Order: sequence, then structure tokens, then C-alpha cells
Amino acid sequence: MFYWLIELSNTVPGFGAFRSALNVFRYITFRTGGAMVTGALFVFLFGPWIIDHLRLRQGKGQPIRTDGPQSHLISKKGTPTMGGLMILSGLVVSTLLWANPLNPYVWIVLAVTLGFGFVGFYDDYLKVTKQSHSGFAGKLRLLIEAVIGLAATYALVRLGRDVSSTSLVIPFFKDLVINFGWFFVIFGAFVMVGAGNAVNLTDGLDGLAIVPVMIAAASFGMISYLTGNAVFSDYLQINYVAGTGELAVLCGAVLGAGLGFLWFNAPPASIFMGDTGSLALGGMLGATAVAVKHEIVLAVIGGLFVLEAVSVIVQVTSFKLTGKRVFRMAPLHHHFEQKGWTEPQIVIRFWIISVMLALAGLSTLKLR
Repeated sequence: MFYWLIELSNTVPGFGAFRSALNVFRYITFRTGGAMVTGALFVFLFGPWIIDHLRLRQGKGQPIRTDGPQSHLISKKGTPTMGGLMILSGLVVSTLLWANPLNPYVWIVLAVTLGFGFVGFYDDYLKVTKQSHSGFAGKLRLLIEAVIGLAATYALVRLGRDVSSTSLVIPFFKDLVINFGWFFVIFGAFVMVGAGNAVNLTDGLDGLAIVPVMIAAASFGMISYLTGNAVFSDYLQINYVAGTGELAVLCGAVLGAGLGFLWFNAPPASIFMGDTGSLALGGMLGATAVAVKHEIVLAVIGGLFVLEAVSVIVQVTSFKLTGKRVFRMAPLHHHFEQKGWTEPQIVIRFWIISVMLALAGLSTLKLR
């Protein structure tokens, strides 16, 4: 919306006096800051109403897994879920206000975010209404996510229109690029689905998932800005993708909405993110990484999510093959709970790990 003010100042007679003042809206950095503040304020203002409404509708709140840590059956009982609706509403409102509505990358990433969010919402809905932690059928859920990912990656490839759009860029090397051809569509979908479900597995303790998501969003906001700028991308010798700089605004909206949500999700949480938020935010990170051609860097910056997902894969595989468990409980954060770490210890230490991984991922921009 604010972006249109610039165009309006160029066409409406008498509006030219404000033209110089409105030029600030041309800067992506300014609009990213605006999206961040707007997202945070929106969730701050409407968060209590959303929480009260969800608590009234859900009654008993999110069902707690009986095979998880026993302390959760007491400490987290009755807490409403679907808090991702708070994040998504703040994200969408601030993105529509501050992003360039003519930029196709914004709409593609936003479509993936909302598509994954809808899948997560339906999963949460089934869990709450049935009062069971077995919601959406796993295979069907993955199939729908895969279709969304395939469609989004195909759109991104067609948008690129050159060989780099179907190529995988290897960090730390200037010219090491692997061209997947149209197989890249499958690879890109895998990145989006993997990121969505990895964040989903991480969302198990109060505040555990949202801060690493914000750290990753801030990191990819910077990467998007640099990738979409011809001068900076040439200096850093990274792949230039025209138009992706606008994704920094969307990342700023995620950061702002995440900060607002953390206010209510900080321990003890007033609301849980639920699959509605975790799938949507993971899908958003995956789609952004594919758009800016930094898929491997996502695995570094989002390394915490990767560890959580790998811990589940290892646990399930080991138990099926040998009948033995590698971890006391999976995902990984539950393993440390079983070892006696308190919830705040796990959450804050995982936040620290996320910061260190983000710094490592950002270092790949210059070390080539």
C-alpha cells in the first residue's frame, strides 16, 4: 500500500510537493524496518484478543502427548494452540502494507507460507476437535506440501529464465555450480517441505522455535537484500537474482510478527505456535532460500532445525532396525529434558546455537 504512494505522487497533480518525502519508501531497508515494526505492533495489539478467542473455542487446548515428557502433562495442559494465526496475520498485513505488490517473488513466497499454514491449521484443527495428537494423515499432509513446493519452485524457475535458476550454488566457491536442470523443481520442493517439517519438529518447548526462526529470517533478509542488489552481489561474488531484494521486506515482517508472538509464547506460554505457525514459517524460509539460491546456506543457518529433524530420523531408524534408541527421547530437545536440563536452559542454549550457526552461514557470503 505504501509503495503505491510513490506512484501516486508521480501521477496526481498537486501531489508532487510530497514526492521528495515519499522517496524514502523506495528504499527496501526503510520498508523492511516498517514491516518489522508493523508486524510486531499488530501482534501486540491483537494478540490478547486472538488468544482469548482461541481459548474459548478450543476449551481444553492442545492435547499433550502421553508419550512425551510427563511434566508437560501438567505444565502445558489447557494451553491453546494455533498461535501461528497471530504470526501469519501480522506477517500478511505488514507485507501487504510495505512490500512492492508488483514483485512476483513476494507473492510466490507468501503463497508457500499461507499454503503450508493452511495445512498446519487443518492439522491443529483435527487435533483440537478430536482431542488427539494424531491429526492430519502424515502421507497426505506431505503430498499436499510437496504439490505446493513443486508449484512454487516451478514458478521460481520460470521467473529466472536462465541456467542459474535450475542450478545449485555451492558455498565457499566462486564458480562451483551444479545444474540440476528441471530436476531442480523436485529439489526445491524438497527444501521447502524439509524446512517446514524441521521447524515443526523443533516447536516443542516454550519459545524454542520462534527465536531460531527469527534469527534465520533476519539472516535471509540480509541475504535477500544482497542477492537482489547487482552491486553488492558482484562485490561478494554471489549469484545475482533480480527482484529478490524485496523478500527482505517479507523477512522483516516475519521478524516483527515473531517478536510480537514471543511476548505471549515466552515461558510459561500463553499460547502455542502449533503446526499452523511452524509449517508456515519453515515453508517460508525454504521458499526464500530457493528464491535467492542459498539452499545449502539454509541448512547451515537453520542447522538447529536440521539437528532436530535428524534426531527423529536416527531414532526411528535405529529402533526399527535394532530395537534400540539412540536418544532418550526424540526430537533432540526432549533428549536433554530427560537428561535433567530445565526448559529455560534448553531453550536459551538452543538460541545461542542458532546465533552461532547464523553467523557461520552469513560468513559464506564473503568466504569464497
